[in-house]
Amino acid sequence: MSHGRTPANGGGQLITLEGLDGSGKSTVIEGLQRRHPDWCFTCEPTTSWYGDAVRRSVESDAADPIAELFLFIADHAEHLRTTIRPGLEAGEVIISDRYVDSRIAYQAVTLADTIEAPAAFIAAVHEPFTILPDLTIFLEIDAETAARRSGATNKFEQVAHLQHVGRQYERLIQEAPDRFVRIDATSPPAEVLVAVERAVEALLHR
Repeated sequence: MSHGRTPANGGGQLITLEGLDGSGKSTVIEGLQRRHPDWCFTCEPTTSWYGDAVRRSVESDAADPIAELFLFIADHAEHLRTTIRPGLEAGEVIISDRYVDSRIAYQAVTLADTIEAPAAFIAAVHEPFTILPDLTIFLEIDAETAARRSGATNKFEQVAHLQHVGRQYERLIQEAPDRFVRIDATSPPAEVLVAVERAVEALLHR
């Protein structure tokens, strides 16, 4: 996705963490929170009732993929209204565990048999109202390791599904190479955290 509205902000920065389930995003977030308690930390799905609806849908194998997509989109719209836009306008550094790229990568796979060119469709729905990140950190890991780490507890955490998701992420990175920074998530957690901090600091000191 190459477009998206730019907020009128006071110098805030939006940084997103992306990757397959089990890539270590939560561990990175915990480390960043300890070192930078003044930053704003958030996630998608959110903790709102929209986010609760998303999580219920994810846990259901019978959920309609189109309905599920629009639950995710509704949650994203609420996230922008309550957290992202106000934070950027206040000049905050915002770290989001998952964002629009997750939606494109994951939902494009679930919609592959329902909608033609699903990734492009999902990006087009977001384009008029979303805010693109200033930086997206992609924690890179193979599908087998991701499934083992995550426990393969729901439909999105199965190896075959994650392999397809990984290919969608690769397409997103190819489309916006200047926004993405790849980090090897198979490295020890402390090394991953250092690499993430370096990428963030490089952005903040431009």
